[in-house]
Amino acid sequence: MTLAPGTRLGTYEVLGALGAGGMGEVYRAHDTKLKREVAIKVLPEAFARDEERMKRFEREAHVLASLNHSNIAAIYGLEDADGIRALVLELVEGPTLGERIALGPIPLEEAIRIAIQIAHGLEAAHEKAVIHRDLKPANVKLTKDGDVKILDFGLAKALEGESSRVDNTHSPTLTRAATHAGFLLGTAAYMSPEQAKGKPADRRADVWAFGVVLYEMLTARRAFAGEDVSETLACVLTKDPDWSVLPAGLPARVRGLLARCLTKDPKKRLQAIGEARIAIEDALGGVPEAFAATVAGVRTAPAWRTAVAGAGAGLALGLTLWALWPRPALPPTTPLRLSARLGADASLVTRAGLAGPAAVLSPDGALLAFVARKGPGEAPQLYVRRLEDLEGSPLPGTNGARHPFFSPDGRWIAFFAEGNLKKVAVTGGATVTLCEARSDGGGTWAEDGTIVFTPAVPGGLSRVSSAGGTPEALTKPDLAAGEYAHQWPQALPGGRALLYTASHNPRSFGDATIVAQPFPSGPKKTLWQDGYHGRYLPSGHLVYIHDGTLFATAFDIGRLEVTGPPAPALEAVTTSALSAGAQFAHSDRGALVYLPGSDSLELTIDWMDAAGKTEPLLSVPRDYSGLRFSPDGQRLAMVIRDRKQEDVWVYEWGRGSLSRLTFDPGDDFAPVWTPDGRRITFASAREGNGARNLYWQRADGTGDAERLTESKNRQVPESWHPSGKFLAFFEFDPKTNSVDLLILPMEGNEASGWKPGKPTVFLSTPFMEINPQFSPDGRWLAYRSSESGRPQLYVRPFPGPGGKWQVSANGSIGSTWSRTRRELFYRASDERIMVAPYAVEGDSFRPETPRVWSEGRFAFQPSALSFDLHPDGLRFAVIRTVEAAPAKQDHVVLILNFFDYLRRIAPPKLSR
Repeated sequence: MTLAPGTRLGTYEVLGALGAGGMGEVYRAHDTKLKREVAIKVLPEAFARDEERMKRFEREAHVLASLNHSNIAAIYGLEDADGIRALVLELVEGPTLGERIALGPIPLEEAIRIAIQIAHGLEAAHEKAVIHRDLKPANVKLTKDGDVKILDFGLAKALEGESSRVDNTHSPTLTRAATHAGFLLGTAAYMSPEQAKGKPADRRADVWAFGVVLYEMLTARRAFAGEDVSETLACVLTKDPDWSVLPAGLPARVRGLLARCLTKDPKKRLQAIGEARIAIEDALGGVPEAFAATVAGVRTAPAWRTAVAGAGAGLALGLTLWALWPRPALPPTTPLRLSARLGADASLVTRAGLAGPAAVLSPDGALLAFVARKGPGEAPQLYVRRLEDLEGSPLPGTNGARHPFFSPDGRWIAFFAEGNLKKVAVTGGATVTLCEARSDGGGTWAEDGTIVFTPAVPGGLSRVSSAGGTPEALTKPDLAAGEYAHQWPQALPGGRALLYTASHNPRSFGDATIVAQPFPSGPKKTLWQDGYHGRYLPSGHLVYIHDGTLFATAFDIGRLEVTGPPAPALEAVTTSALSAGAQFAHSDRGALVYLPGSDSLELTIDWMDAAGKTEPLLSVPRDYSGLRFSPDGQRLAMVIRDRKQEDVWVYEWGRGSLSRLTFDPGDDFAPVWTPDGRRITFASAREGNGARNLYWQRADGTGDAERLTESKNRQVPESWHPSGKFLAFFEFDPKTNSVDLLILPMEGNEASGWKPGKPTVFLSTPFMEINPQFSPDGRWLAYRSSESGRPQLYVRPFPGPGGKWQVSANGSIGSTWSRTRRELFYRASDERIMVAPYAVEGDSFRPETPRVWSEGRFAFQPSALSFDLHPDGLRFAVIRTVEAAPAKQDHVVLILNFFDYLRRIAPPKLSR
């Protein structure tokens, strides 16, 4: 039976065919429940009624379910729907080892790394009394991240005991019909002699196949080849491989290993794959067993290459053991990458929105600090793990921690939590609060004892003593240059300069620059355009992220200049689509830690009530922002971003209908309904001149968008006066390097037509005023201002004049008025929704002390409204991050000799 795209099997939706084999047809499918892609293996209809094949099919499910190893493709379940029985398997992207071999012989060290991972997978299976019995290059996948995955244990059979014999008539290698006809299933070229003779086969058959595969990797030739199955089997039974074609200079250890694996008598053959693993690890050049036994993945960009550890220290990372091992200096090649467990019963927390590194290395590379939580709903906290210890330990008093970074001596860890910048000793003890920091964008601890950090986004950098105190502003975004925020600072060695990322469009991480600010004085220097999360490495390089890839370029720290072309160094690094953050960090001795992943956000929209209870509103995962309910509450406007563009969409939640409103090639964002619900106002860069001005369009999608303003400055609409005669918006003014509140008057009516007037300034100060919101009666305008040093919520009378009243106490992010009660809502710096009841006495606005409306948390978006109050005043629509798969994110990837690798791909040119 062929399954067409769109076919549903339980919770799985078929997307397309992947291939077919002796054990069934394989399809790519989408798991609608867990929001991930999987592989579905379905028996062909011709075999569905074959009792023996059905038993073998079920046996495959049970065998795979007993295996749990990073080098074995996992099984997620067994689905039986509408008469179709299917295995739900891990979808492994990337070429097969067979496709890699087709390109030519694999270099020795790369082949060794692949072989080690294959051996690890087989060893794990053998420990569960499971043999593969069909190991071949076509059943080995090489992922884009460099992991090796063994596929298709469909011919495997669980052994009942070490010496258990296999009944040929029930062997997974033979069928009754095939035995009578004299044919064999599987691939003859990789069968052991005992399998070829139809004799009992045990784990030593996998040892044989392992040797055949290794031989083929090194030579790109079959060890046993014939024109047909009979000749091939004859070669397996009677001939030896052509040892002369092995590469010159092949170590004697490897030659000896191949000979022991390919001994025809199983009694004289290498008896366990673990012995092969140990032998091949020795070929790495005297690496201790505990080190090589932990290799879980070797990845390079852009292709698989040689990998050996550099001078200094090699790192042993066992299933639960990390240790430091001295190593001899070796020639610099591509880096050795290790997938390593955290050593704590917790899962890493990578915060949606402002997602800086969740795991960082101490300057000497001996300590890993990471942010993790023990379970869903629990507060994240800091953990530390010395690489020589077995396990990591939580640091008390660090609840809510994010974005940790070390002091230069490695004795302290600074981090952000509960709206503050804090520090704690790596050995534990009291947590010290240094200063306020509402919505941070990272920090750095300089050699002179000061800490430079981003206290709020949008905004610039500040500094404070590492002993605590009042922060001092250091930088301010250059609005004339389109800057929005300064983030992810790094103090360069010697205190000579500061490195940071200048973000432009807060929802487009491609629109950012890497900047160096000399100290104690001097003009700033743009080091690289269209890159973010820049870091200087002691190898003499500037590294940065572009389109999810880490690039490296030679960098002269003396002149603060890039001195060479960029080279891709590391692909698929987890990044933040909102704040130019990335999940990687380095030590000063050449190691790098990172999280592999994508640079896209997967969000959903939920209802949330005052009790924090949520239920789905729009569960299709996309990159959402800018939520706004229509006046009647039946429709929800929003912005959806694909890989390169933002557009306005409208969701009729009662009908479940989602339709796109804007289609132009420029970004369209910040939707705002007119009071009658007929039109949606938005900001757009559709004119192609870089300016983002105001437009509106009918909400039903008819007609063309009409331009409301013409300005060279960036403008963002926020709120319509209930009369429909005034639109409040904010504008970035490059002349004053501030953000001002403006009012756009509208003349006319629906019958005669509307005509925009000339915008007038409502509030202009040296500070940043944003997010103006008209009250339901039109008498008041709420807005955010940075005049106190951190964004707070204020209210002024409209159209004025009059005083102002501060509503928030601990910072605010966005605001919205209730239409049913005298209440003003906003999001606090700790991400909870706050409510401030208010009274009106004559010309005075009297806000009460804000209180928590809901403890519910949701996705953090610093520049776009990620929540909106329904007109009934009882519930919010909130943007939430898609929950991860049940498996914990309890691994990081370590690269040991990263600096050596960078010196090879981007040779530094230092100043004299």
